[in-house]
Amino acid sequence: MTYKITGFEPASLFHFFEEISAIPRASYHEKALSDFLVEFAKARGLWYHQDELHNVIIKKPGSKGAENQPAVMMQGHTDMVCEKLAGVAHDFEKDGLDLIVENGVLRANGTTLGGDNGIAVALMLTILDDDKLAHPPLECVFTSQEEVGLGGATALDKSLLSARTMINLDSEDEGVATVSCAGGMRFAMTRKITRHEASGKLLKLNISGLLGGHSGMDIDKERQNGIILLARLVNRLLHETHAQLVSLGGGSKDNAIPRETAAVLVVSADETPKAQTLAQALADDFCAEIRPFEPDFACTVIVEDGSASVVSEEDAKAFVSAICLAPNGVRQRNLKQDGFVVTSLNLGIAQLDDTSASLVFAPRSSVASLQEDTKERLFLLAETFGFACEITGEYPGWSFAEVSPIRDLFIQSYKTLFGAELKIEAIHAGLECGLFSDAMPGLDAIAVGPTICGCHTPDEYMPLDSCARFYTLLVDVLARLAK
Repeated sequence: MTYKITGFEPASLFHFFEEISAIPRASYHEKALSDFLVEFAKARGLWYHQDELHNVIIKKPGSKGAENQPAVMMQGHTDMVCEKLAGVAHDFEKDGLDLIVENGVLRANGTTLGGDNGIAVALMLTILDDDKLAHPPLECVFTSQEEVGLGGATALDKSLLSARTMINLDSEDEGVATVSCAGGMRFAMTRKITRHEASGKLLKLNISGLLGGHSGMDIDKERQNGIILLARLVNRLLHETHAQLVSLGGGSKDNAIPRETAAVLVVSADETPKAQTLAQALADDFCAEIRPFEPDFACTVIVEDGSASVVSEEDAKAFVSAICLAPNGVRQRNLKQDGFVVTSLNLGIAQLDDTSASLVFAPRSSVASLQEDTKERLFLLAETFGFACEITGEYPGWSFAEVSPIRDLFIQSYKTLFGAELKIEAIHAGLECGLFSDAMPGLDAIAVGPTICGCHTPDEYMPLDSCARFYTLLVDVLARLAK
């Protein structure tokens, strides 16, 4: 293929990233990339294992003189969050990414870039492909379904791994090492609804231009949730007019803060001026509230002739009320750790179809008892408004280790290479380190990576020089482990 990324070393790192970017890899659709990894291993005579969830393990013996050193695991995930701008014609199940390089920065054209966590895949392939590097025996683990609850890492047969040192490559800030993370889950609520036909004027409401972001890393930035904003507007219309709800929905991933939402209501011709005036006044209020912090925010109100199948009054009020009262955002901070977020949740998806209404949340906490409290509150919300609940993809947090040789080694290497101190931090996002640590007693883990900005949004981008520097750091650490 013709490569777009030039002028950065090692060239193979960026070439591998471009090659995997040409392969669609939405969560649950990782088979093509998984098969690519298997063919990579076969072509180089490397041991590999591929399972039914499309996880792949590739092992490489240690370099000369390091054959008998303890094995080291490197790990990242193959799936990506698939978000795109409104109006962008991109099918994430069929189309590769349209990459753009500008001023040393890599992004995708109108979609998420998949640097989270495609850069991990590219890093491991680059190291596996280079027979000149010094390194201990390597166990490279490529997991699936990370973005939808760590499904691949949960199912992976960890008895195939001998390593007790783990380098997770899913951290997204150069110069920072992650040593602890929150646990999480996917909490879905569903309620049956009934509909009937109604005619009049269609009042169409749209919210767009919100910043959105990662429901863990960005939850403390006070970014607006489009679903909750629009429910606030619809709730006023339902209470102050005889409007009837046709649709209200937004978000596609529970772990992405919703940027765009839309709703449609049927209003009688007589009441249309009142409903339109009220909706526009609320839209103007929203703009005054939000644009100082999110300058591209827009809320539009359009009236058209037509008829539609509307949700019953009881079901509509239950759905909208549940959204308006849903806990969302930061719930607890640790004031002794500079306000570090301990517990949060994100209402990531709201949907109405012909027969049901559904809401999907992503609760997170590094304290198990507080996570249980969030679950209890969501159960109460569901019970109050007649929803059934389902919890999937629950995964543990990852506790800080007082003693960590791999952490010490990264600190030493970073200081030697760059003359600066490596920052050590806990994060409020979920990482697979907790699952591996629970299953592999004595595992010494760290999470590191180059800088990636705007993850889980179409604004995602990756500075290429950061990737190059991080590769240098990773290679140096592996060389130290080979001694």
